Amino acid sequence: MKIRVGFGYDVHQLKTGEEFWLGGIKIDYEKGAVGHSDADVLIHVICDALLGAANLRDIGHHFSDKDPKFKGIDSKILLAETLNIVKQKGWSIENIDSTICLQKPKINAHIPAMKVCLAEVMEISEEDISIKATTTERLGFVGREQGISAYAAVLIKKE
Repeated sequence: MKIRVGFGYDVHQLKTGEEFWLGGIKIDYEKGAVGHSDADVLIHVICDALLGAANLRDIGHHFSDKDPKFKGIDSKILLAETLNIVKQKGWSIENIDSTICLQKPKINAHIPAMKVCLAEVMEISEEDISIKATTTERLGFVGREQGISAYAAVLIKKE
């Protein structure tokens, strides 16, 4: 068996009036993330971590923000396609560990729903998905509520 670790990082601006998608679910909040797709920062970092672990470049290489077919796309579709790309190379997910950095809104109550959604898309157990949330103690663009960032590490294996 061969194993690899991948890491992902992403940032999106927050803007009043935008929909707020995170971990595949819509969260009711006055601001949302800005991006070419639905700007789901958690899904984007998971995609990047999976692609990186499999040595398949990054999310922008596979789903360019210059391509109009990805404009406004549901990031769950990107995640499902990323998983297909990784599986075609013989890899499977062992676990995911992620951290979301966001001053507001508080998202701890939404984490169980995110895990259910992501587990369904990736066809893995919720037990294999860790989602944590933190603030930046009002420091930086996250602390000023101008943006959201996220990190993810994944472990994949090939038999």
